[in-house]
Amino acid sequence: MTGVPASATGGTGTPAPGGKLGTAAVDEASLWNVANLLTMVRLLLVPGFVVLMLADGGYDPVWRAWAWAAFAVAMITDIFDGHLARTYNLVTDFGKIADPIADKAIMGAALICLSSLGDLPWWVTGVILGRELGITLMRFLVIRYGVIPASRGGKMKTLAQGTAVGMYVLALTGPLATFRFWVMAVAVALTVLTGLDYVRQAVVLRRAGLAEAAAAAAVSQAAVAQATEGPGVVDPEAVEQAAVESAAGEPAAGEPAAVEQRVSGPAAVEPASSSEAAEK
Repeated sequence: MTGVPASATGGTGTPAPGGKLGTAAVDEASLWNVANLLTMVRLLLVPGFVVLMLADGGYDPVWRAWAWAAFAVAMITDIFDGHLARTYNLVTDFGKIADPIADKAIMGAALICLSSLGDLPWWVTGVILGRELGITLMRFLVIRYGVIPASRGGKMKTLAQGTAVGMYVLALTGPLATFRFWVMAVAVALTVLTGLDYVRQAVVLRRAGLAEAAAAAAVSQAAVAQATEGPGVVDPEAVEQAAVESAAGEPAAGEPAAVEQRVSGPAAVEPASSSEAAEK
């Protein structure tokens, strides 16, 4: 957690007295906060939703209505726990891990139940779940370079998915059954488009991270060369060019020599490319 609730510190920002007892109280309050409790409720709703969804063969309108109620509560708690955690600084390590798991668990359970009952094509379930799992894995792969923030399109995708799946959970007939098909079509389209946008952001973030690392390595290499060869003038353009070529995956053979030449003077190293140019 990045902060401690005011109630755990007496409301004044001063740590609660009592030595170890006070520390334990703060730790307990930091974990058992309202946001985490809502996340736990959402996790507990997943098996309950599955039981209600599949009760009496899975086609009883009454049981489906109760399943929809459980799904709706899970979606509402998803909105409130994140808002409370950010507003009142109740972010914890448990919440960071449990919240996305709870989100994907309730959505995945609903999609798999609907497809197993024949109400929703399996390819729709595969596209949505594949996108969610793939983006989560990608976030972990690029976390060393930075964090991909949630976009407005991602929030619209979540709203569309929740609305569409909720309409499929209910035993709708007539025009509403047709309307839910188009809502699901919009949800699938947003799922694919936002997934592609997240991939683009991950590529840009990775390139920026590699360029920054290459620039730092080039500066360090120039400093070492300067200390070895004696005082000289470091050309920033040469360092920047070496970093760009390194980040672009073009480690030219003359790159270290170019940097060293700019540091030590023209007579230090003569790149091979200059002799080739002279011949031409």
